[in-house]
Amino acid sequence: MRRASRTRQRRSVPLFRLFSVLVLAALTCTIVAALALGVLIKRQAGRDEARPSDAIVVLGAAQWDGKPSPVLQARLDHAFDLYAAGFAPKMIVTGGVGTGDEYSEGEVARQYLLHKGVPTAAVLTENRGRTSFESMEGATLLMQRNGWHSALLVSDPFHMFRLKRMATDLGVQAATSPTRTSPILSGSNEERRYMAREVASLADYLIFRR
Repeated sequence: MRRASRTRQRRSVPLFRLFSVLVLAALTCTIVAALALGVLIKRQAGRDEARPSDAIVVLGAAQWDGKPSPVLQARLDHAFDLYAAGFAPKMIVTGGVGTGDEYSEGEVARQYLLHKGVPTAAVLTENRGRTSFESMEGATLLMQRNGWHSALLVSDPFHMFRLKRMATDLGVQAATSPTRTSPILSGSNEERRYMAREVASLADYLIFRR
């Protein structure tokens, strides 16, 4: 009995070591992958690729009882500046109705731009998307219906890499121009939290395409 017990112990030790090595390897790969994605996100965040395009696509953010939140307003103001500078003749605003909300992000964004003087015919609305990918899908459909192929994407800096990858996967010739006036300040703890969430969202998209 003692000999059999010692034999089982000797077998269990190598198995435990193997399991520990596999867990450590998986953890190391996860950390390395997260750091690599973080570098890609950070590099794209620092780029402004503004160039003439068929349309400016503005990704939605929270609206507050029919008014743009500061984050959404910063995106819209930057998109308006690009439109006024002649980078594109049309704008597409995106975003559906959030849980408990009465207004869609897209419609609030549209009304904001109209009040700034953008002609009604120049603003198209995607108001069903509840995620970034759904919004990009909706914006791409609007572009296809109008025969447009290129888009200048506007959002917060940390959002740009994933958006450009999504747009490219959907067949859009995409360039990015992030807002620099967002209340999510560069280097702040809030930005770090958004960056960490963006790394997870990008990994989710690359694996599951959603």
